[in-house]
Order: sequence, then C-alpha cells, then structure tokens
Amino acid sequence: MTDQPSAATPMNAAAIPMNRVSASTPINANPAQPNNNVSGKKILSVDLGRTSTKTCVNREPNNVVFVPANVKQMSMEQVRGGVFEVRATDPLMDLWLEYQGLGYAAGQLAADFGADLGVGQSKVEDALVKVLACAGYFKLKDEISVVLGLPYHSQEQFEREKAQMISQVSGPHVMNFRGESVSLNITKVWVMPEGYGSLLWCEAQPKKGATVPDFTKVSVAIVDIGHQTTDCLMVDNFRFARGASKSEDFGMGKFYELVAAEIQGADSQSLSLITTVNRPKGDRFYRPRGASKPTNLDDFLPNLIEMFSREICSRVLAWLPERVTDVILTGGGGEFFWEDVQRLLKEAKINAHLAAPSRQANALGQYIYGEAQLSSARSSRA
Repeated sequence: MTDQPSAATPMNAAAIPMNRVSASTPINANPAQPNNNVSGKKILSVDLGRTSTKTCVNREPNNVVFVPANVKQMSMEQVRGGVFEVRATDPLMDLWLEYQGLGYAAGQLAADFGADLGVGQSKVEDALVKVLACAGYFKLKDEISVVLGLPYHSQEQFEREKAQMISQVSGPHVMNFRGESVSLNITKVWVMPEGYGSLLWCEAQPKKGATVPDFTKVSVAIVDIGHQTTDCLMVDNFRFARGASKSEDFGMGKFYELVAAEIQGADSQSLSLITTVNRPKGDRFYRPRGASKPTNLDDFLPNLIEMFSREICSRVLAWLPERVTDVILTGGGGEFFWEDVQRLLKEAKINAHLAAPSRQANALGQYIYGEAQLSSARSSRA
C-alpha cells in the first residue's frame, strides 16, 4: 500500500465509530458536498469497479455515488450534443467532459453510445477520466487528494500499475465538465490493494456482540468479489501480508456470462441484464433487444447461484492461509452470494462477516484512509 503506516497510527485513529448501515442503503441519493474538516483538504475516494465506479467525498454510505464503468472517447462535437434539453438533466445520466482537446462520455451516456464495461482491461486505463468525472460530479475544484484501489495480482504488477496511476492522476488538470471550466490540482494520490478499504470500513464500525472480533488483533482475510477479479487479501494484526495476498481473474463477470448463455441474444455486459440479476426474486424479468417477450431469470438463477457459490468457496478455501480465523466478504459479489458462501465457510469452521453496505465499503474505507493520512501529516508538522 502507498505510504503504509504502522498498525499503531492513523488507521485506528481514523476509525471513529458510526452506526452500522444495512446492505440495502439507497444508491445515488442526493449529491454529497465535500467534507473539508481534515486540514481543509478535500478528499475524493474512487473505487474503480468494473461494473460501476463507486465514489464518495465523506463517510456517509448514503452519499456513495455509483457511476456505470463505461467510458467512450468521442469528438467534442458529439459530447456537447446534449445541450438542447429544456431543463437540467440528471448529471449521472449525462456525464461528459473535455480534456486536453479530447471529448469523453462516462457512465450511462457512454453505454448509450456503445461503450462496454472494458472487461479484461487494466484498471489504469481510463482511470484519469473516471477520477475527473467523479470530481466534476461532486463540484470539486482547486486542491484535492484522491484515494484509489487496484487489484493485487502480484507485488511487482501492483507497484508498476500504482506508479502509472499516480503519475496519470497527480498534478494540475484543467477540464470542461458538462460545459463548465474546472481547474483541479491533485496534490496527493494514495493507491491501495482492492478490498483493503472494506477492512478499514469494518474496523471503523461499532462492534456488536462477541461475534465480531477486533480485526486489528486477528488474522483476517478480505475476499472482495468484484466483476473482473476476486481479490483475496491476508491481513495479520492490521499488517498487510503481501506474500499471501492475490487477485484472481474470476468474478461476477463470469457469472453474468453464465446467465447470458441461458438467454438467446443476451449480452453479459449489458447494464440492463446486470441490474435485473441483482433485483429481488420475483422481479427478475429481462428482455434482450429484439426479443418479443422477457425471460424470467428466476427459472434458472437459483441453480446458477448455488453452483457459482461452490466454485467461489472452493477457490477461497484453496487459497486461504491456515492461520486465518475470520473472512470478510465484500463487493457486489460478496453481498450477492453471501448466504451460500457463508454457509460453506461455516462448514469449514471459518467465521464469515459481510461488509455492510457491501458495494460501498471499499470506497468508504478508502476515504477513511485518506482522512487518516492527512491527519497524520498534519500531526507530524505540528
């Protein structure tokens, strides 16, 4: 992790208890305003998910914003084409910006223009565009700090991509965001392994009962089931175990491929299909473009969920270091497969915990890390 502190410093100092929130926290509530309480610096947390970018500027789970991960480079004439609407549109449905002479659409707008989710790409690609889009959405300007995450395929790859990401994102940037000129100076960029933010978030919550341990004093694994990767991190007494941690190219994207294979004409990267899969039972009807009637996913989804949960669990148990007593499941897949995976881990005598809210936990924990780093820097100058 970048500028990793000792277990005795800022992580725990930043872990001010909050009320635990349910995993059903509403997505994309009212836009949040930046929290400027730490040294007067604004912090932007960006969790670069492959289904959606999760981003926040404070610790409030309700204020984590979800932006579909689609990005498309376009001509400036194309991206400016939406200015004829009679009234202001939802910025999340119409994210576009101009930067260094190029136009970019992000989120739903990019999907409308044919961009896919970029499955298989490095998350370094398009990272700057996504950061700028998030900063523009939150109306950030001038000096800010940014916290990001990357998969941990290996120490070498992580360090290489981290350096690329910091180089891209750091420094002054001038963009035109939805027709408005914005100047940013990104003075600090921290990059952590994907999934680590969920540990920080869980540790910041008030402990309820004997079932939730002090994560700073046990050997814990974080299993972040994302779209493109499942990130398996090992942490001993809050020390990141680099040699025992890894990200695997296996995640929810494979599950969506199995679902799409059951439906003629379905695209596994369709935002509509992904949304339908994640709806409650009884409300999972999906109609691919051109089909005359929708398919009820409940006809085959339970069997696929059970099969995929066993595959996840077998991979986790094959990796899990012997000294681990507790596993934190997080990410969209962590929540989606929680019931089955929890049961299977219990059979292996492993204590399982679900980060709540699971999809927002990484972004929130990353924000906490940024707060801690700025507080630590301020203390050392005092």
